[in-house]
Amino acid sequence: MDDDPRLLAGRVRVRRDGAVVTVSLDRPEARNAQTQATWRALAAVGEGLSPDVRVVVLRGEGTSFSAGLDRALLAPESFRRLAALPPDELDALIAEYQSAFTWWARPDVVTVAAVQGHALGAGFQLALACDLRVVSDDVRFAMRETSLGLVPDLGGTAPLVRAVGYARALEICLTGREVGAAEAVACGLAQLAVPREQLDEAVADLVCALLAPEADAVRETTALLAGAVGRSDAEQRAAERAAQGRRLRALAEGSP
Repeated sequence: MDDDPRLLAGRVRVRRDGAVVTVSLDRPEARNAQTQATWRALAAVGEGLSPDVRVVVLRGEGTSFSAGLDRALLAPESFRRLAALPPDELDALIAEYQSAFTWWARPDVVTVAAVQGHALGAGFQLALACDLRVVSDDVRFAMRETSLGLVPDLGGTAPLVRAVGYARALEICLTGREVGAAEAVACGLAQLAVPREQLDEAVADLVCALLAPEADAVRETTALLAGAVGRSDAEQRAAERAAQGRRLRALAEGSP
């Protein structure tokens, strides 16, 4: 995967260590601002993920996780070019961009964003795409799309509402204000905040804890929790029974 031209073009690096894959945004000179090439690279990582990978860590090189969209994408001529597309072509194009963000929620892996510095707009949405977020004490989340007359369209609205609730999500999106580390943990945007110099160590500790349980039990539990919001209580209990039945049969047969 490392020599995939899409990764090279998108300035995305991938490293594997056993069952853990680390994906790094590698445009530190631009605070990891995202381009279409970034999104193609991230989508390629999801497409090429080996089935024996259990945890994927997402991080950004340099001082910021990702400061959002590259300036070229925010230029008026870029807006005009997109607006001129037929509606079905525009819809398909945005769906293609979204594919870089959606695979992080797949139930067969646990995804962890290690977030430092700025995570703005598309950067915020990329962090939200992951299951868990560990942040440094200098983190600054913000959703700035409405200040440009736009909406968040890279898959970030649903996980934001799930994390903080509708009212807080609405306030964050419409004001575009920054959310710091302490508030992020308090409102559910992040699971842990640590000093900047301890971020890598904290993520490594979390990854070790995530790898400790048996892999299929983790996948079954992840799928149960991910689907809980869309099920009735009775449907969720039925899903639990089915999952437990599969686990009991696997254990009885001697497999993990």
